[in-house]
Amino acid sequence: MDFNDTPEEAAFRTEARAWLAENAQDYKQRPATPRDDDTLVRLGKAWQAKKMDAGYGAIALPKAVGGRGGTPMEAAIFAEEEGRYHIPSGAFIGIGVGMAVPTISMHGSIEMFKKFAAPTMRGDLLWCQLFSEPAAGSDLAGLRTRAVRDGDDWVVNGQKVWTSWGHVADWGLLIARTDPSLPKHKGLTYFIVDMKTPGIEVRPIRQPTGRSEFNEVFLTDVRIPDANRLGEINGGWKVAMTTLMNERVGSGGGSGAEASGFKALYSLARKAARHEGQGLANAAVREKLAHFYAIEQGLKNFRYRNMTAVSRGESPGPNAVLGKLISASNMEAMAAYAMELEDYAGIVAGNDIDPAQDSVHFAMLWCAVLRIAGGSDEVLRNQLAERALGMPGDIRVDKDVPFDQLPVGR
Repeated sequence: MDFNDTPEEAAFRTEARAWLAENAQDYKQRPATPRDDDTLVRLGKAWQAKKMDAGYGAIALPKAVGGRGGTPMEAAIFAEEEGRYHIPSGAFIGIGVGMAVPTISMHGSIEMFKKFAAPTMRGDLLWCQLFSEPAAGSDLAGLRTRAVRDGDDWVVNGQKVWTSWGHVADWGLLIARTDPSLPKHKGLTYFIVDMKTPGIEVRPIRQPTGRSEFNEVFLTDVRIPDANRLGEINGGWKVAMTTLMNERVGSGGGSGAEASGFKALYSLARKAARHEGQGLANAAVREKLAHFYAIEQGLKNFRYRNMTAVSRGESPGPNAVLGKLISASNMEAMAAYAMELEDYAGIVAGNDIDPAQDSVHFAMLWCAVLRIAGGSDEVLRNQLAERALGMPGDIRVDKDVPFDQLPVGR
């Protein structure tokens, strides 16, 4: 029995482990080189379909919409066990499963939920998040994309940026300004939009890793039916918070993410003993590894604490973002230390002789994303200070000022 599983939870964990042991063997080991986008999407969609067929793709959703009708705790247990494998998944699956479905469930109609839940959980529909803009990143409420009512439609014009996997998405989660005469947090409305709608242009952004999973998205006279609105008109900030809280919990490490990172680092340290006194033979290296291991164990136990709260029918609360805050910086630090262990070879990209070395270089470049995605470190610290510790909030001189009276809103 793991940590404090109930007998029922322990039985489900045993069942999940057995299924994964039989069906996820191809993903037991980390791939020698990072998978390209097309391969990752193809394998990820196939894995989601396989899970759905076996009853593990939508564990906590009602059976009426293709789910298992299980508990949130069972879903958390399966995610933890699945995290022991290097599953071909990512934000292109996670945005739909972890953000779109929960948001539609809470703020959409029953008909909308039935339409989107099962195909999204199966991987047939992929989603992207159309939130950030060139002038509205951490200050998301400062966004300037406009939506104007025209009969039963809304006409949207603006630009979004850092849209992960927008180039493969079928649908997008969009927040736009519908009343600039209101303060910036109060004049926003939330929509879902078909990414094939005329007027949507997706432009990939070349990243330091050589990949282009981020995109710019330009919206020109894009028509969205009012039926695709979630929540009240000008009440989009509340809906967006549902999406963001699910994003931050989902990007908070866990599910084996830290463990796989530490295991890879430990294996690298064992191989690094090219000369006497290097690698594990070096006391400084062992001390550094112990430091990372202690953080990994702390994150694991923090995750167990949150899982216990879910098991009791409680909510983890605002402190749940602590897992994301710590795990993101820890994974970046481990990637940087892996580069140190590789010595000069760590700076080499595209290493066909040693693919593992290339993975180290890729990880170092990619891990920086985690410090921003799902809320930057600074934003999360503010949330913890204000909502978990009850400290005074930041001074916000624009809080009650109409958006169109702000310099940014003109």
